[in-house]
Amino acid sequence: MKRSLKLFMILAFCLSINTYAQDTKAVVDKIVAEANDNSQLENLAYELLDKNGPRLVGTPQMNSANDWAVAKYKSWGIDARNEKWGEWKGWERGITHVDMVSPRVKTLEAMQLAWSPSTNGKDVTGDVVVIPNVANEAEFKTWLKGIKGKFVMIDMAQPTGRPDYNWEKNGTELSVENMKKDRSEVSRAWSQRVRNTGLTSRTLPAALEEAGAAGILISNWSRGFGANKIFGAATKKVPTIDIGLEDYGTLFRMAEHGDTPKITVKTTGKELGMMPTFNTVAEIRGSELPNEYVVLSAHFDSWDGGTGATDNGTGTLVMMEAMRILKKIYPNPKRTILVGHWGSEEQGLNGSSSFVQDHPEVIKGMQALFNQDNGTGRVVNISGQGFLHAYEFINRWLAPVPSAIRREIDTNFPGTPGGGGSDYASFVAAGAPGFSLSSTSWDYGAYTWHTNKDTYDKIVFEDVRNNAILTAIMTYMASEDDQFFPRDQSVLPLNPRNGQPMSWPTPRNPTRKGGGE
Repeated sequence: MKRSLKLFMILAFCLSINTYAQDTKAVVDKIVAEANDNSQLENLAYELLDKNGPRLVGTPQMNSANDWAVAKYKSWGIDARNEKWGEWKGWERGITHVDMVSPRVKTLEAMQLAWSPSTNGKDVTGDVVVIPNVANEAEFKTWLKGIKGKFVMIDMAQPTGRPDYNWEKNGTELSVENMKKDRSEVSRAWSQRVRNTGLTSRTLPAALEEAGAAGILISNWSRGFGANKIFGAATKKVPTIDIGLEDYGTLFRMAEHGDTPKITVKTTGKELGMMPTFNTVAEIRGSELPNEYVVLSAHFDSWDGGTGATDNGTGTLVMMEAMRILKKIYPNPKRTILVGHWGSEEQGLNGSSSFVQDHPEVIKGMQALFNQDNGTGRVVNISGQGFLHAYEFINRWLAPVPSAIRREIDTNFPGTPGGGGSDYASFVAAGAPGFSLSSTSWDYGAYTWHTNKDTYDKIVFEDVRNNAILTAIMTYMASEDDQFFPRDQSVLPLNPRNGQPMSWPTPRNPTRKGGGE
């Protein structure tokens, strides 16, 4: 009798495992089919990027995108809301138009920086000058007395507008070596020129506008053809304008040769006072363990040189599409599935760290968080973030992912906790298991990260679609897992810089009232 009972229990256990495997395969197959046969990614990208545009914190476009995301989730039958976490200096980008009017006429490639003061829609014409190569601060102060009404260039002109890879492809070994040597010498000389003013690149703009400059001209080249990074302005009264590398070089050389160029500038950006800032949060309530959470994560804000397509429109699209698929295929999850579209990541993870502060119940019940940020490429790395048991759980959740997607992914266990970089770090610092779905580059750093080229056309939709499949499957597996992810932390290695043991990062205190930059 005992032998028969034991055999029955073994058979029942094997049948339950087989049934679970069959159920898992059925759900995974449906997820893959829905993602491939009914993808909404292209339409979501159009609505988010082309129609709404960039999502700089504190702008009407960011708040409009928050409202759009809530409406989109509700159209899929998913509860969604905007949660206010703070306020930021309000500003709206307008027209930037810059013409060289002497010694010849040319419309220049130009864009005012975020939060830049405008010319109030008026045409302002003035000579262009370069900060001088003075011997000391006293000489610079004397020079300052003559810049009223002039536009001042505060960056060096690049010796070459060709990216290094283009030189290495076409140049000789000696020509590449000489180019890099010349560029280093020019860069060192320029740094010394700035130091001789007694100021820094960050304090120069304020001193120049205080002395009466009509505007500040910069060129923040991203080391890719036609790509410049567009950040925030440090000026409070006059516009700060980024000029494309080629046009900046033309102005610079003219000024240095004594053929003083003259430009006409018109900018129409608007200051809007303090604006409320939000995280967009949506959830599919858990049916068995509603107080345990699997969190999908992507920052919603962007810089506004382009439309924020790969930073972080693609991460946003991955999480929205994964939620849409899960609602359709897996509408009654075991645990609550929550998605967070965070604000002001670009200024220091402010939206996500505010959420961590405001929602201790989510941190306490968090089974896992999956964050995607760094560009349009396929996911190629997942680190255990220093959690001792990450190997067991991550590998279990990855197991049913189609091999064509899974084989591209390297894993690193237990890894070390991320101290910054993207929003998963806000959760890791609180001791909760947050994981970065890190993607391959597609020349992200040079061409789309914070640049004027970060637009819809740079999206690789096949990679984004595979990332949505990966995220949906891992979320399903984490939700169904019989075990809750343990919080045990691994012993961290020594810091190679000082030889001291590394320590777990501490939660950051978010900036809830910001003034730009």
